[in-house]
Amino acid sequence: MTDPRYPVGRFEWPKTTPTAAQRATWINDLANLPAQLLQWVATAPPAALDTTYREGGWTARQLIHHFADSHLNSYARFRLALTEDKPTIKPYDEKAWAELPDGKSAPVELSLALIEGLHQRWVLLLKSLSEDQWHREFVHPEHGAMALDSTLAMYAWHCRHHLGHLAMIRAKV
Repeated sequence: MTDPRYPVGRFEWPKTTPTAAQRATWINDLANLPAQLLQWVATAPPAALDTTYREGGWTARQLIHHFADSHLNSYARFRLALTEDKPTIKPYDEKAWAELPDGKSAPVELSLALIEGLHQRWVLLLKSLSEDQWHREFVHPEHGAMALDSTLAMYAWHCRHHLGHLAMIRAKV
């Protein structure tokens, strides 16, 4: 049985330098996310938004708001890495953010609109990067130096990971 915390498996860092083809696939994952979320919301019963994917897990509403929070932070980290020399980024407590009133009860349309515009900008930026720029890094205080190409792999997985949680919710309602 699949661990419900990791419906697509745990993230594994690339073992070799990602290729242009791999990066294109991952960029495509980011490009497709807004439409996938819109489709999920448009076809889900209203009760699904406040249903968790597992005991102690987030609701669909919290997952959608988490996408906006997480991807906004990542987009900023990419921009910092492209404009500064190995900047140290500030982590955030994603669990605490998900428990804030807007994360628990705000209309998902707010985050859907944010995600749509954010991903358009992010994908445009990613498609413009040179080979050298893909190797630029930021420093995460807990994880050390993180190259942009490997970070892209993580966020493509992040899309599939939480879409898997939303699929689990869909199957419950």
